[in-house]
Amino acid sequence: MAQRDYRFRTFAASAYLPTGVKWLLISNTAVFLVYYLAGGSALQRWMTAWFALSAQGVFHTFMVWQIFTYMFLHGGFLHILFNMLTLWMFGMPLEQDWGTRRFLKFYFLCGLAAGVCVLIADVLVADSFTIGASGAIFGLLVAFGVRYPNQIVLMMFLFPIKAKYMVMIYAAIELIVTFGPNTGVSTVAHLGGMAFGYVYLKYRLPSIRLPDVRGAYRQWKLQRAKKKFQVYMRKHGGPGGGSWVN
Repeated sequence: MAQRDYRFRTFAASAYLPTGVKWLLISNTAVFLVYYLAGGSALQRWMTAWFALSAQGVFHTFMVWQIFTYMFLHGGFLHILFNMLTLWMFGMPLEQDWGTRRFLKFYFLCGLAAGVCVLIADVLVADSFTIGASGAIFGLLVAFGVRYPNQIVLMMFLFPIKAKYMVMIYAAIELIVTFGPNTGVSTVAHLGGMAFGYVYLKYRLPSIRLPDVRGAYRQWKLQRAKKKFQVYMRKHGGPGGGSWVN
């Protein structure tokens, strides 16, 4: 059986934007615009309190959804610009190879793992609000480096370098900054997303199934249609009960 060699993969410019990347770009940008334009207002404070990630919110007021929603909030133009450019550049080839479902599963699992690392750090050090998709984005960087290690990419969108070396350099920088002065950047989230992404891909962790929302919705529509049909048949003299409906 022929095997695909990803070591020297080249990527041609294409107008095709995969579904997962497209909707991540749209949703992140839309939420950012609302959050940014509401700067300093009660709306922005409410969004931060309810949707940014904090140990206080998750463990004391049980706002567990924060470990997911924090990925859609960004603090400034450069913050979201870097994340979305990286998502577009490295997410597109991954989704084209993996498919939308596997790509989104990996993206969100990296973001959730990064969020868990942030919560642990908040409990051990100091509680704070964390926002941004960087944990998931750094997970994508690792995935790209693992699958296409010798692909030449532009580090910082400027310097040509092999993907595997770019990932190593980013990991080293994040590790050094973690033990340096507080920069206001959650390097713990970055490292958490990178570490999880690497372990997940290299050591083949047990499959983690995300909820099949589309399948559940189709099943709900089918059940509702069955009930309506049964009611219709009873009203018009048809056989009672629903055991005959396939």
